[in-house]
Amino acid sequence: MKTKSVPRRPAGATTRATALDRAREPRAPSDPVSIRRVRHGDLDQIIAIDATVTGLEKRNYWKSVYRRYGVAGPAERQFLVADATGRVVGFVIGEVRDWEFGSPPCGWVFGIDVEPGSRLAGIGARLLEAICASFTRAGVRKVRTMLSRDNKLILSFFRSQGMMAGPFIPLEMDLDA
Repeated sequence: MKTKSVPRRPAGATTRATALDRAREPRAPSDPVSIRRVRHGDLDQIIAIDATVTGLEKRNYWKSVYRRYGVAGPAERQFLVADATGRVVGFVIGEVRDWEFGSPPCGWVFGIDVEPGSRLAGIGARLLEAICASFTRAGVRKVRTMLSRDNKLILSFFRSQGMMAGPFIPLEMDLDA
């Protein structure tokens, strides 16, 4: 029977974590974090998180998203925030969509973000878990999203949560102006 050879550390070597190892370790949030539905008073903080990440302040866009997903409406529409003792540190937005692209109804996540200083604490995973629970209560058994292929951060996040390439291929073309 053949056994695998396990590399041995030289005598006196330590198992000290490198800075990279420490950066990859989940950080505990300094405040307790709860996931809840968005409130109108959260908009400025959401706009600030998005502007920090994208470099653009899209106030009118976020007001429109709030009117569609944040105001109490159908259970199929979700706009949730991660609240760290009164401070919004992340958000997720999505809805159940019916029969698009020839698929049965499924949940779509079209926005998720966590402020950079609160990342690696499991907040994004909790936001995704909460919206997926809402989708399950709405009767769907699949969740989808779409992202830019060069956004390695969000691609890595979704893959770490168990998402993988789906059966659809996005196509596009430029329109003449």
